[in-house]
Amino acid sequence: MISRALRLCFRSSSLTAALLLTGLVSLAPQAAEYFPPPDSEGGWRTLKDAAQIRKRAGMDLDRLEQAYDLTQRGTQNGALLVVRHGYLVFERYFGRAQRNVNPDMASTGKAYTSIACGIMLHEFHDQIPDGLDTKVFTEHFLPEAFPLNDPRKADIRLGQLLSMSAGYWGEGGAPTGVVMGKVQQLKPVPGQDIHDLDQSSLRVPLWTDPGAGYSYSSPAPHIASIVLRHVTGMDLQEYINRRLAQPMGWGPWGYCLHRGDFVMPHANGAGSIAVHATDALRFGYCLLHHGQWNGKQLVPADYIARCNQPSPYNPHTPFSLQFEHNADGHVVGAPKDAFYKSGAGGFGIFIVPSLDLVIYKMGGNNGQYDPTLTGIPQPTEVDHSRDNWTPIPRTPFNEGSLGGDDGLRRVLEMVSHAVRE
Repeated sequence: MISRALRLCFRSSSLTAALLLTGLVSLAPQAAEYFPPPDSEGGWRTLKDAAQIRKRAGMDLDRLEQAYDLTQRGTQNGALLVVRHGYLVFERYFGRAQRNVNPDMASTGKAYTSIACGIMLHEFHDQIPDGLDTKVFTEHFLPEAFPLNDPRKADIRLGQLLSMSAGYWGEGGAPTGVVMGKVQQLKPVPGQDIHDLDQSSLRVPLWTDPGAGYSYSSPAPHIASIVLRHVTGMDLQEYINRRLAQPMGWGPWGYCLHRGDFVMPHANGAGSIAVHATDALRFGYCLLHHGQWNGKQLVPADYIARCNQPSPYNPHTPFSLQFEHNADGHVVGAPKDAFYKSGAGGFGIFIVPSLDLVIYKMGGNNGQYDPTLTGIPQPTEVDHSRDNWTPIPRTPFNEGSLGGDDGLRRVLEMVSHAVRE
């Protein structure tokens, strides 16, 4: 359990120093002053030769190849990209995945929503002075939520929305809730409706009181993005574009707003962002560098420090501000300071500060690579070799080889073990 003193530190500007003093976070040596230019200007510095990868990045190419082999066995399309000490040491694609496509990254986009909220809390502190402690179901922050369909929602704090502990009902055919580590089975209820994203998210019922349990529920981060919209006066996509994409030099990117003839009026804070693979690395690299990018502080460092530590807003599971963290060591083969966000189809962005490491794992079925989702022009040459690919049926003999997350945690472990310094 986090001490009362540390809980108070979560509300202060000295959080990073407090966590360092308690030994809960380490600041590993970072690649000195290197930040990659945009891909249009040369992009990441790369290492191709196994000897150079071992010498400059301290990684074993054979072990990275093994992690890539596992990645290929888990999803129809995908890739594995690895950056260490500021070098792009591994970049390999299969199926429809390639560097300049814009696939639906599904719930990986929740991480971008969270970081945008962290920037908002610093930039607009005067408008939302209580920060993550703010009770957001008010006429000021969420006027469209009134009248409330449950009076308990008046007690929901922004930090609970971003840590999936606001009490919102979980999603999927067999949703679960977790109370202090104990799993409870929930009955399915209607979730988000993309044709009325705001209201459908706001009206999802609560399964428990705010703060009393965790359940993975996409409406919660989308509601946080509605709060951001009111506070900043910008839609989530515009805010990310100005505060992250432009300063880092991302290539074409967007959200999957198009569904046939219907175009969603707002970005979904619950996911479906679509960025180039090397720009997903830039996002993770910025977080690795405590929010800095080329001399500018894009993201508050104390907010990032909260993303990979136990949170006072979610004592139930190792999930903080839209990132799964490994502070409890449940990913046994990875460092305890690793944190990451996954997305349906096998997507995942991983940051491991103690190893100075960023990993981006692409995944996705054919539908997630549909160019009409974003309307962004896509590469004309497409590899269709895996269009009819199907996974090997799981049996009692191979069930544990990938796990239930398309191999995400196993890839994190394998790439971490490729570090040979």
